[in-house]
Amino acid sequence: MIVVAVLLLGYISLGKLSVDLLPQMNSPRIFIEIKAGERPPEEIEKQYIQNMESQVVRLKGVSQVSSVCMVGTARIKVEYSWGSDMDEAFLDLQKALSNFSQNAEIQVTITQHDPNASPVMLIAMVNPKVSDMDEVRKIGENYIRNELIRIEGIAEVSLTGTEQKEVIIETDQYQLNAYGITPDNIVQQIKGMNQSVSGGSIEEMGVKYIIKGIALVKNIEDLENLVITYKQPVSVNPTDATTSPSTTQNVNLTERIPVLLKDIAHVTMSNKKPDNIVRINGKRCVGLSIYKETSFNTVKAVNQLKISLEKIKKALPDYQFIIVQDEGSFIQNAIDELKETGLIGIFIAIIVLYIFLRRIGLTAIISIAIPISLIATFNLMYFNGLSLNIMTLGGLALGAGMLVDNAIVVVESIFHNIEDGLSVKEATIKGTSDVGGAIISCTLTHIVVFLPIVYLHGVSGTLFKDQAWTVAFSLLTSLFVAIFVIPMMFHFVYGKKNKPMPMNSYRFNWYGKILPRIINNRFKVVTIAAIFIIATIFIVPYVGNEFLPKSEGGGFSLDIKLKEGTQMNRTAGTVKNIEGILNDYLGKKIDILYSQIGSTKDGSSDKDVFLTENSANIKVKLKPEAAKESEKLITEISKILKDIPDAEITVQREGSALASTIGTDEAPLMVEVKGNDLKILDKITTEIKQKLIVIPELFNVKTSIEQGAPELDIVIDRLKAASYNLNPSSITSQLQDQLTGKNAGRFDNADEMNDITIHFPELTLSDFNAITIKSGEKDIPLYEIATVVPSSSPKELLRLNQNRISTVTANINGQISFDKVITKVRKELSAIVTTPGYQISVTGEEQKRQEAMSSLGFALLLSIILVYMVMASQFESVIHPLTVLLTIPLASAGAIWAFFLFGKSMNIMAYIGIIMLNGISVSNSILLVDAINRFKAQGESLRDAIVKAGENRIRPIIMTSLITILALIPLTLGIGESASLRSPMAIAVIAGLSTSTILTLVVIPCVYYIFDRKPRG
Repeated sequence: MIVVAVLLLGYISLGKLSVDLLPQMNSPRIFIEIKAGERPPEEIEKQYIQNMESQVVRLKGVSQVSSVCMVGTARIKVEYSWGSDMDEAFLDLQKALSNFSQNAEIQVTITQHDPNASPVMLIAMVNPKVSDMDEVRKIGENYIRNELIRIEGIAEVSLTGTEQKEVIIETDQYQLNAYGITPDNIVQQIKGMNQSVSGGSIEEMGVKYIIKGIALVKNIEDLENLVITYKQPVSVNPTDATTSPSTTQNVNLTERIPVLLKDIAHVTMSNKKPDNIVRINGKRCVGLSIYKETSFNTVKAVNQLKISLEKIKKALPDYQFIIVQDEGSFIQNAIDELKETGLIGIFIAIIVLYIFLRRIGLTAIISIAIPISLIATFNLMYFNGLSLNIMTLGGLALGAGMLVDNAIVVVESIFHNIEDGLSVKEATIKGTSDVGGAIISCTLTHIVVFLPIVYLHGVSGTLFKDQAWTVAFSLLTSLFVAIFVIPMMFHFVYGKKNKPMPMNSYRFNWYGKILPRIINNRFKVVTIAAIFIIATIFIVPYVGNEFLPKSEGGGFSLDIKLKEGTQMNRTAGTVKNIEGILNDYLGKKIDILYSQIGSTKDGSSDKDVFLTENSANIKVKLKPEAAKESEKLITEISKILKDIPDAEITVQREGSALASTIGTDEAPLMVEVKGNDLKILDKITTEIKQKLIVIPELFNVKTSIEQGAPELDIVIDRLKAASYNLNPSSITSQLQDQLTGKNAGRFDNADEMNDITIHFPELTLSDFNAITIKSGEKDIPLYEIATVVPSSSPKELLRLNQNRISTVTANINGQISFDKVITKVRKELSAIVTTPGYQISVTGEEQKRQEAMSSLGFALLLSIILVYMVMASQFESVIHPLTVLLTIPLASAGAIWAFFLFGKSMNIMAYIGIIMLNGISVSNSILLVDAINRFKAQGESLRDAIVKAGENRIRPIIMTSLITILALIPLTLGIGESASLRSPMAIAVIAGLSTSTILTLVVIPCVYYIFDRKPRG
């Protein structure tokens, strides 16, 4: 009944577990975005960024502060220690920057980065019959957005690629000067005549009437006929011979002639210049970026979105909705694939059990441990607040083979007691009690290796904590099943049989015959094992090393940046050419080509704040059959596009959610130069770039110090300006009006408010120099009071911990291991002679790799100590645990050789697998040493005790190891991000457990014999 209750509650818990790609990772980063008009980077840095950084760096928990300044905008990234209370940090940051937030000259936005902040779904909305993006926008904003935002779990729906109509009043300074009008005069007249004003109320016969003065502009004609000013008629001289007296008498010299808006300007309604342009497969469209609430189930949210989209398609048959990005399907596919591999592993385990045991009933009894343990684990996961993700399911799949280990040992022990003549009931009780201590010790060693991970700080601890808890829960439940459920089931099935049960399972009789010979050659065996370990140490430098495994997504993206100052229409033209190149090269391999030009702001990248008219992004989604070639295609396309003039093009794999969360979604190689003088930084950075370009494994080598946007510096002559009664403020204000236009209110057009904007003709450089500035009734050319000096600002200014820095970034050829490229980079950099006070360092992914390796090294050492403590407490000895610990280097060596032979790079996933090996591999040694100790306690000689223990334990050792290995094989296969994450762990465990099992049966008996100093029989 207890088991049935556990299964029932586990089934209910499974239905309530949320489904997501990764564990809930509260990334400890907060971003401060600053918008400051068109100010150059140096001015933003000096006036705002330096002061903000000095306030921020003193806050509690801040580990690093970095910033980027560009023309008119900047961003400060505040990084906190992992595990910090980010809600409290967010409030502290708001308080610290409250003075800056109240500054009217800048706009300060503070946002907390969240791995779920990227859209869960990105949709391209197209209507082949409608080319006006304003019409598509209206449908998107007024209908589709309202439908989708009501769905449970959906937080926001934002639109990109939209356009909106506005009333444009086109005029020029010459027409305005002819009538003595300024842009402000037009604005005042339009606003004065385009309003509805309450005029009080009157009462009559008990009825109250509200008085309103209504003068709203209803159409374009109303605006065109708006009176802006009046002009006097031409005066007529009565004595003029050309004028007849009769004509003179008909002219009223005091009559004023109204000047209408259409007399001095051309009034039209058209679409505003868009902030961004979005295209799908070459056609204009509107992009829908859909965000979910932070803690809501991603898969559930996306499924509900798809149901609503089907309803919308029926209501809008002319509209097409093309799904460009679907996090829900990606997650569901990864989860389903992981479930399938787990089930295949379980099926393999059952087959292996039957091959060894050759009894259906016995196989069924042991196999029942797997579903009971797994379903019981769901209870513990639910009450501990865990979700179903690739890490927790990966933990269950990794543990699936180990769930039967304890059950196998218990059944083996029961059968040996039956063979000794005990009844089924007696054999069940004695067999379970004989191995109870050993399997408890084995389970504890499996669990304690995860304790250091649970306590680790940083991304490694955060990422693997859920997996550690899941494996620990499943092993605890399997221990409960082995001690209580398996004996009960065994007695239930076989307890009523009177005749003895022959054990017809596969036996390893040959091992008992060769074990004495192995002991006789113990020193040779130990020497060979030592040589194996030493040889492993020598091959370690030849094994590749990286931070995270490479993701094998179904596509890639291109980040495009043209020369600073490039207008959007030219950027769009370049993107169109690149789309053509991609279509020609990839052809039918392309499924979707989604381009975003300009400021997209869809939240998919931290760098969105810096996307301007010269920026673009192209997402290339490959067809499934071409997805495996993505790495090769990225390298080839990078070579094809590198010669496009005035364009920086970065081709990178489809973004990994994990990489984005832990901050490795930028270029993998980053070299950082610290210093203050921009000229010296430029010189050193350029030299580094030249050094890196010659390394063949690197491509897309770029620097942060490059020529930025072209500028015109207006150097005002203060004496001349003062003589005309002008000051810098009035001069720049008039220049701004003529260059950027002026807003004159809003126009109610079909229940939608559209802007009314006064525009001036676009100026050339020579026109700008002659632009007129008004001072009272006088018109003064700009060149009279100022000098125009062409210049350019830096592309961007980078700062780190209150120091200026510059960076050189590059992508790495996917076929080369990361650490080998870093070695080449360091060799090239060592030849650079730096100026005193300037430092060169390799940061980015390499820095995070070093930090992760340091923390995982600590976890590995701590797990070994904990395993030793568990074994010392069980064996009541300090010597025999050392014998068992010898299994760990043997297992680790096997894992390293596997990565070396397969040509794969080791990463944090592989190191987690090696840490897991600490617990898994020693369990075989524990079983063997525990049996040796028991036989010695029964009076056997040392040699006989070792031989008998080997004969007694070889079958459960082989079975448990083989089942664990075979159950993990499906985890090493498959495609997608989930496979790339789990595969290194599985490879490490499979290879390490294979070598440790073989060597345990050979080396451990010899080492035990050498260490035991009691008289030998």
